[in-house]
Amino acid sequence: MSEKIDVPSDAETAAVASDLRVVVARLRRRMRETGEPGDFSPSQSAVLARLDSDGPSTVTALARAEGVRQQSMGSTVAALQQSGYITATPHPTDGRQTLLALSDRFRDELHAHRAAKEDWLFRTIRAALTPEEQHQLATGVALLKRVADA
Repeated sequence: MSEKIDVPSDAETAAVASDLRVVVARLRRRMRETGEPGDFSPSQSAVLARLDSDGPSTVTALARAEGVRQQSMGSTVAALQQSGYITATPHPTDGRQTLLALSDRFRDELHAHRAAKEDWLFRTIRAALTPEEQHQLATGVALLKRVADA
């Protein structure tokens, strides 16, 4: 016979949501302590992450993907380009557009900083959690991915 699982109350779900927000913020602060490759605004970080994961893009496509006006994205991109974090090249099929990409120097720096953060997480997980808790964390991460993608 299977065990019946009670549906959490609205108050319990609200408490989990609140705790999760606080824990994610604390975890982000701890990871920032491992070093960031620059001091970026949230919009700049989003653009850099998108260019890293999706590859070269236009200002228009970035604006659409991030849900901002093209003019706002243009300002964000201009600051990143001026600092040497991104490069601009003519679009290969549409001369009216420009393709933006991470600069090689910054991509290397970004990947090194990510590796440092992942190393910190790896060492902390191994040191702070039992093997059973590590398996529970893996299950929790899968659930958080579903929440983030919903």
